[in-house]
Amino acid sequence: METTKILIGYFIYLPVALVLTFVVSRTLFRNGKIFMLDIFKGREEIAEATNRLFETGFYLLNLGFALMILKLDVYTNTYQALVEALSYKIGGFSIYLGAMLFLNLYFFFRGKRKAKQHQTEDRIVFKA
Repeated sequence: METTKILIGYFIYLPVALVLTFVVSRTLFRNGKIFMLDIFKGREEIAEATNRLFETGFYLLNLGFALMILKLDVYTNTYQALVEALSYKIGGFSIYLGAMLFLNLYFFFRGKRKAKQHQTEDRIVFKA
């Protein structure tokens, strides 16, 4: 593929990957704050700090992966090949982002379950 088409591919892929990462991250961590507040028993400072740390890690992992898979291996000079390569890259990255979203949700729910379990144990101890 000639250099111009590869550059066009990069100029399409990079903004799409960045926007997808940003939208998923904003949605996840805006709503994740509620879980963090529950996990940390309403202590807003630690919930906010932990949520920010998770968000930073999410950005680093996903943007790093997006850049790692940037290379376009298209060996024809057609725009059809470029569109097919981009759809494969963007589709694969979207699947990866979805998996990361569900992994983070798993951690949120697991943390909430652990917090509830500790809260129940604390009630039992205080009653005895």
